[in-house]
Amino acid sequence: MASEQGPALKTGDRIEVTIEKVAHGGHFIARHNGAVIFVRHAIPGEVCTIELTSVGASFNRADVVSIQTPSEFRVDPACSYSHPGGCGGCDFQHISDAHQRTLKSQVITEQFARIAKMDVVVEVEKISESLNWRTRAIATTNKDGKLGFYNARSHTVVPVTDCLICVDEMKFSEISQRSLKADFRVEVSVSNTGERTIALASPQGPQRARVTEGPAVLHEKVLNRTLEVSQESFWQSHKSAPEVLTNAVLEFAQFKQGEHVLDLYGGVGLFTAAILDVVGETGRIDLIEGSKSATNDASRNFNSHSNVKIITGDVAKHLPRITSADVIVLDPPREGAGKEVVAQLARLRPRSIIYVACDPAALARDSAYLANHSFSLVKMRAFDLFPMTHHIECVALYAQTDVS
Repeated sequence: MASEQGPALKTGDRIEVTIEKVAHGGHFIARHNGAVIFVRHAIPGEVCTIELTSVGASFNRADVVSIQTPSEFRVDPACSYSHPGGCGGCDFQHISDAHQRTLKSQVITEQFARIAKMDVVVEVEKISESLNWRTRAIATTNKDGKLGFYNARSHTVVPVTDCLICVDEMKFSEISQRSLKADFRVEVSVSNTGERTIALASPQGPQRARVTEGPAVLHEKVLNRTLEVSQESFWQSHKSAPEVLTNAVLEFAQFKQGEHVLDLYGGVGLFTAAILDVVGETGRIDLIEGSKSATNDASRNFNSHSNVKIITGDVAKHLPRITSADVIVLDPPREGAGKEVVAQLARLRPRSIIYVACDPAALARDSAYLANHSFSLVKMRAFDLFPMTHHIECVALYAQTDVS
């Protein structure tokens, strides 16, 4: 929204601004004549010339065109496709590794302050180097059959010959050289046991991807168990994420023999596999997951464990049927659990709730809901499981503040 001090901004306008701070979603905030602008490819403190890419009533969007005063944290991107108009996959390639994590910490703090009215300061922990970490990738071919990724906020496919954040075992550069069908989604998955699967689908609509190469079911070894993961089932994309997140959940929960645990949005059973060893044969786990593919995998993964119950369906619909739980672990999709589910969690009065989140805004919102039900945030860890991008993974522990 433009103020009375200057003319309204238009798409294509070029203006000089000073970048103020990082915003959630991989953007940076600048202001011009009272107008708020979300800028990509910038760093706080920089003086830049930006070009408006879209304008709106409450905020505008822009890309950096040139930099008059560069930040001390600016670096040359490792990937030649990481630039305005290029691949939209990596928001932060132009920022030094350590400062990426600093900015992500600031995002968490800002989201909790704004949404939950809570003072949260957490260090985003380094897990790996910034390249060669992704084990799952979804690329798209353009009308000429060239493999690539979408430009930011666009349906334009930017062809690439390699993706540097993908693990070497994916052999992305080899796949990009193949003769591929035009306008197709290409899903590539690599397991830590050495398997690779390629599946194809039309990019439009809900069509199921068809496996064209490799096994339909991958095998992932985490701690002391091997889990089956179908091509269409969710699995963490960072090669270290399954073990890192499992260890964080175990650390926070301090499970005990004989406890009843809920594993909500439990997927193929990543956390259930580790929890089983702690609660023992006298304990029990209810895993609830909406994906039929994932629960089919979970059923195979735990078919010899009578104390694991696998439930396929909406968590919000199944939770009211449960009358008690000692500990609840939840790993919801990006939009978070929401008010209805949080109310059901609180109704069960578990001694601990461990929340695994890939979106700090959703986590902050649900933290406020939990606080309204007398569950306070005890501690949190944050992990840089998506280097070179704005994404962050958090694990938070909540406990009752009022047990009366």
